[in-house]
Amino acid sequence: MLRAGIVVLVLLAIVWGVAIWRATANESRTEAAFPPEGQILDVDGIAVHAVVMGAGPDVVLIHGSSGNTRDMTFALAPILADNYRVIVFDRPGLGYSERFNSDGETIVEQAEILQRAAAQLGAEKPIVAGQSYGGSVSLAWAVTRPENISALVLIAPAAIPWETPLDTFNTIGSTSAGNALALPLISAYVPDWYVSKALDRVFAPQKAPEGYAEHFGPELSMRRASMHANAKHRANLLAEVTALEPRYGEIAVPTEIIHGTADTTVKLEWHSRRLIEQIPGAELVELEGIGHMPQIVAAPEVAAAIDRAAERAGLR
Repeated sequence: MLRAGIVVLVLLAIVWGVAIWRATANESRTEAAFPPEGQILDVDGIAVHAVVMGAGPDVVLIHGSSGNTRDMTFALAPILADNYRVIVFDRPGLGYSERFNSDGETIVEQAEILQRAAAQLGAEKPIVAGQSYGGSVSLAWAVTRPENISALVLIAPAAIPWETPLDTFNTIGSTSAGNALALPLISAYVPDWYVSKALDRVFAPQKAPEGYAEHFGPELSMRRASMHANAKHRANLLAEVTALEPRYGEIAVPTEIIHGTADTTVKLEWHSRRLIEQIPGAELVELEGIGHMPQIVAAPEVAAAIDRAAERAGLR
């Protein structure tokens, strides 16, 4: 019996060791295939990856969960760059921006580091636009750094405290044991077909458009450190949104909200239709039949919302 137990432990150790090797090799190939798109800023010792394009009033774009700059540079940023200076950031721990809080950077901490990075690029008072989790960060920016924002655009934002529990993947991935044991297996062995199906679930009822995966690089999100950072953010988000919500009434800048009626990830009726009642003067545009990724599948409509926010802020 003891010998059998030892054999099992040895086999498990071999499987885990191979997983570490495969994960490390996969991550090296991924970073070679999808290098940073922009520049790495040093913000008081913290690395922040920023992509800058275009000229005009400053617009900061903040991606959602499991994202990176490439989510915004696929469709939305190039449209905006005709009329704005667009700054796209990787959030801490994702893409090529550095983590700085082992417990998971809060939305307030993320807003602070990205605002300081924007200021370093000369954008003292940009329009701030964020999608999904990035919408939560954008709300935190507007509430806690009101002198450093001209207008707010929220794209399918996670804004109102919810009642559904955290999913199993992020529950496990946010723990130290999950980080050490489960995430290497995922990074090493998850097949491409599963990643493609996962992308389509995020886009539902639409599908990820042709060329999106090749541009976005979902493998960047499958790196162990990125999955752990993202899981930490997700695990902490409900408490952070609950704490922030009572201050939404303090937001005084022009605010545009854009949300798809078919979004089942962050539901329109629970979030944006309730949020609009809490921000003075906020305007909501509902996109009929659109799911959770308007910045990709309805990029012109999102750009139009940013145009409206700029006009209301006196920037156009």
